[in-house]
Amino acid sequence: MEKHILPIAGKIGAQKHLVALRDAFIGTMPATMAGAIAVMINAIIRDLPPAFWPNYDGSTIPVIREIISVNGYVWNGTLAIAGLIFAFSWGFNLARAYNVNDLAGGIVALAAFIQGISFGPSSSADLGIKVPDAVAEAINNAEIGATIDGSTLNVNLWGWLKLGHLDGNAYFTIMIIGALATIIYAKLMLANITIKMPDQVPPAVSKAFAAIIPAAVALYVVAIINFAVAQITDGQLLIDLIQKYIAEPFLGLTQGFGAIALIQVAIQIFWFFGIHGTNVMAPVLEGIFGVAQLKNINIFEQGYNGVKGSAAVLEAIKDGKAYYWVRGSFDAYTMFGGSGGTIVLLFAIFIFSKRADYLTVAKLSIGPGFFNINEPVMFGLPIVLNPIMFIPFIIAPVVTTAIGYFATIGGLVNPVSQQVPWVVPPVLLSFLATGADWRAPIVTLVCIVVSFFIWVPFVIAANKMDPSLGEPDNK
Repeated sequence: MEKHILPIAGKIGAQKHLVALRDAFIGTMPATMAGAIAVMINAIIRDLPPAFWPNYDGSTIPVIREIISVNGYVWNGTLAIAGLIFAFSWGFNLARAYNVNDLAGGIVALAAFIQGISFGPSSSADLGIKVPDAVAEAINNAEIGATIDGSTLNVNLWGWLKLGHLDGNAYFTIMIIGALATIIYAKLMLANITIKMPDQVPPAVSKAFAAIIPAAVALYVVAIINFAVAQITDGQLLIDLIQKYIAEPFLGLTQGFGAIALIQVAIQIFWFFGIHGTNVMAPVLEGIFGVAQLKNINIFEQGYNGVKGSAAVLEAIKDGKAYYWVRGSFDAYTMFGGSGGTIVLLFAIFIFSKRADYLTVAKLSIGPGFFNINEPVMFGLPIVLNPIMFIPFIIAPVVTTAIGYFATIGGLVNPVSQQVPWVVPPVLLSFLATGADWRAPIVTLVCIVVSFFIWVPFVIAANKMDPSLGEPDNK
């Protein structure tokens, strides 16, 4: 494993495009987390109470009504346009990876994305009857984007950006188109195909002018692609095609337990070798399961087929528009105390360990562990490159993943539909993440208990090892 896996892990962790993608997701967190908090508060004060008081309507209660409205504004500027935010962050971090003007890179990626989205629907329909002249005149003069000619209704709402193209639905398109545009821009910058200004010109102006030619070429390449796709497909947008033929099938493939378990094992193996597994796997965790989570959050807030909240998410799952297992599901059911569920290991050490070094590390690690920070135990015990702890460190998260996964798809607990800060203590995290489903903490507790019994035999086995020599203690 050290010979074959560790070098691969190191290369993945240092690959500049993957690092930029990871940093792009991290860069959106100030906005997406604010939006997630707004949705979570609304879930607690608007969507949870009707489960206990059917006549409850938060939109009619003073103060509660205003809080819901304020949270709606926060959502409008964050999760509702998460695609726009991610587009800039992706271009910015990718340009930085190439050591070129990062601000211009963010602008190029954002502009490349915007040029390919819908600016409003247009259609024509025969109403079957002639509309009275007075009604037709009123509609034609209203400047609402609709006109009537005899019995024909024409709708042309140009200038209205489609919200479904600006939110999490856009992530896959942005990853592809944003990367293409930014890489073209970066390559031309590195080739020095730029407008050169005299030394007396201020640096900010000089940098802006230097980016003009590379940015223009990149945006024209993307524009030609958008034009060609529209011509070939009779006016369809590239973003819709990517969503239909790439994003949705790919997200669907990752909803199987085998794929989820494989990702969990990869995270643990990277960690075992001292490489931050969740960071290395961030392009998958955030780029796939994070996108699925944003879809769940937006459906929870907006509703689906006439229902809102968790019921809307479950309804959307039937149509493939929402997902059972998302990024937050890992946090809720496998990463209590940190990757590997290591807070359970600390409990096992307190009860069964006779080793002074283990007990000392456990005492130092329990505080951070309650907030899902496990570096003290990972590197202090250590778990890293510790052959005794390797097996439970791999097996326990896979077992708890199975418990959380099958409990979710079996309808025993609502899917994760909120983005909760990862430092929220276990049990409370799963309660909030599932839209305040009281059953979720029970599932998490079951995972904790099962994980505890997996760790215990190995903690007992560690008692037989001499801390200094790693040999059986025969004293």
